Amino acid sequence: MIVDAHLDIGWNAISAGRGFLSPPAPGYVVSRSSLVAAKVGLVFATLYTAPARARRSMRTRFVYENAHEAHLMATAQVNYYRSCDLQLIGDRAGLAAYAKNWKKGRLAAVLLMEGADPIETPAQLGAWTDRGVRIIGPAWGGTRYSGGTGAPGGLTDLGRQLLKAMRRKHVILDLSHMADQAVTDAFAIWRGPIMASHSNAREIVPGDRQLTSASVAEIARRGGMVGVSFYAHHLRASGRATISDVVKHLVHHARSAGGPEHVGLGTDLDGGFDARYAPFDNLARLKELPARLRLHFNKTQVEGIMGHNWLEFLDRSLPNPG
Repeated sequence: MIVDAHLDIGWNAISAGRGFLSPPAPGYVVSRSSLVAAKVGLVFATLYTAPARARRSMRTRFVYENAHEAHLMATAQVNYYRSCDLQLIGDRAGLAAYAKNWKKGRLAAVLLMEGADPIETPAQLGAWTDRGVRIIGPAWGGTRYSGGTGAPGGLTDLGRQLLKAMRRKHVILDLSHMADQAVTDAFAIWRGPIMASHSNAREIVPGDRQLTSASVAEIARRGGMVGVSFYAHHLRASGRATISDVVKHLVHHARSAGGPEHVGLGTDLDGGFDARYAPFDNLARLKELPARLRLHFNKTQVEGIMGHNWLEFLDRSLPNPG
């Protein structure tokens, strides 16, 4: 079973009309059918909401002006996932049962909130965990909670309150998109499970969107995971990205982490960009990746990168039933 730790399924369906249950839209690669055909069995399905300042860069009118509008938009995405009859994994027992009985053709999801503005106050977090949210990334750009991509800054006072509430509710922290100071702040105060769902190597492609080797090493030291994004601008500084670029970032992260056990996939393949910005134009080409990885890792390690590492991380990090 392949695990993909970052797909903006609900965002694409609601903001752009690329329905998950239909075949991939022209020029795109992700749908339910393409995922199951590629043997993807578990995805981290996001609740992503775009702030009004992103209207032009995201080429969308589906944006929020305030926290309540973000709340409504994320709620619509939760409802969309449920309308797709997508099984939501919420605890260790549910994960174990699903993994044990998985066979090709089945697909489940863990809900990941990308950018925490839909949480109007930290006191509201319980309502989101009741809806199935198990992972939260406080930032996308800057949010009320954290500095983010293109918006330097640390955790705000509200952000520190949110992390305390997340720990009480056994929510996993996603560092992707958090600004450097916010990552430093999180390392200082966070004692729960930690990951970066879709963050590549800054040493290969410079920029605040990427993770430093030191941050990857710290995530690994805490038993966390880092997923590699397949977005071209995350994979290389210029030119058309290829699967070789994906391998390059996976190998680099594995070295930074002290081993490949802390590395996996977080493709973001339908994150608002089409196949021109992906390393391939058909998801079936995921089958090429294991052979490329075998040039650097053994068979068990490759199976880990393709999915088992994420399963083990979730088994350590999701709450127990009840």
